[in-house]
Amino acid sequence: MEVRQKVVDDLESARRRSLDLLDPLDDDGLRRQHSPLMSPLVWDLAHIGNYEELWLLRAVAGAAPIDEALDDIYDAFRHPRPNRPALPLLGPAEARRYLAEVRGRALDTLERVDLDAGAPLLAGGFVYGMVVQHEHQHDETMLATLQLMGGTGYRPLAPAPPAGSPVTGDVLVPAGPFVMGTDDEAWAYDNERPAHLVDLPGFRIDAAPVTNGAYAGFVADGGYDEPRWWTADGWAWREKAGLVAPEFWRAEGGGRWSRLRFGWHEDLPLDEPVQHVCWYEADAYARWAGKRLPTEAEWEKAASWSPAGVKHRWPWGDGGPTAERANLGGTHFRPAPVGAYPAGASAYGCHQMVGDVWEWTASDFEPYPGFVTFPYREYSEVFFGSGYKVLRGGSWAASPLAVRTTFRNWDYPIRRQIFAGFRCARDA
Repeated sequence: MEVRQKVVDDLESARRRSLDLLDPLDDDGLRRQHSPLMSPLVWDLAHIGNYEELWLLRAVAGAAPIDEALDDIYDAFRHPRPNRPALPLLGPAEARRYLAEVRGRALDTLERVDLDAGAPLLAGGFVYGMVVQHEHQHDETMLATLQLMGGTGYRPLAPAPPAGSPVTGDVLVPAGPFVMGTDDEAWAYDNERPAHLVDLPGFRIDAAPVTNGAYAGFVADGGYDEPRWWTADGWAWREKAGLVAPEFWRAEGGGRWSRLRFGWHEDLPLDEPVQHVCWYEADAYARWAGKRLPTEAEWEKAASWSPAGVKHRWPWGDGGPTAERANLGGTHFRPAPVGAYPAGASAYGCHQMVGDVWEWTASDFEPYPGFVTFPYREYSEVFFGSGYKVLRGGSWAASPLAVRTTFRNWDYPIRRQIFAGFRCARDA
């Protein structure tokens, strides 16, 4: 497909998703802050438009601001999430009008832009891909907010995921070098670049993410009461936050659990990947199981490399995601059971490495050798350091346009509202 048409299609697809997600909510549901961890949904909505204005109108076309005051209100760095309800936010109708105005101007500008002029921002439609991915990332953030809603919550109607099949044990990834990161992905972020060789010892990695059933075994064995499974910081957080199980789990007696999912309780599906666990919980489980979390290099090799020495964009190869390969894009509004996507397994035999749940790794978020900030520091560079842990793979809520085997997500090790789980690894 010609790049310009792909840009149009992807921009419009992201916008339909954003508006459809929020369409069931009334104005109060959009304006209210459902958790201090998250923004009011109407802030996210207008922020999407402001980001698009900054990059597709001003950076690309040199346009004057539509309203300079909006740059401050929707600057995520100036205003932490707990403080955003006090800002003079656009109302729901105003936010939608703002989005429509920005989009109309952006599409007009796109018709006149030379995508082949050699400007780095435009090469391969990069800046448009950045905006598309940003909107999809906020759609996932808004889904996390919807999961935190009180009352009757948000009731999505979605088809059930495919049935699973038993996937147990781990697989061997032999020692040797592989290519980590990418130089070829047109829309890859700066933190995914440059591609570079990494030589790893052999290791074993779980063939599937840790399930709710397996994690319930850790809980039943007193895993939350035993400091030896936790790092010092993890144990301190467990005590401070009063953690006893993953977020949204509820004990029903007799060893049974339910979970809260978008406003209603359901029996905990034991064969689904566990989600809503923080890094500390994932790390503690891995220690209890006699294993560890994989490094992000190990994760990427298991997901993208083949024994023949070929790098793939997706675990299964270079063809894009399909309904038979991965659970992405919010199709089912939940993780699928382990083993539901045998066609999506990696060359080494790892299942569900893309989709279902983000997977915590052992690694801090750090730049690759030769990293160059592009096009702005606030996307990656300001977050580098030991304060953030890397997640890989993408969740059921992530768009196929905003994940790939080289994609790097990151968050605080205490974060639980995100759709995150994990798999374990061990030395070979």
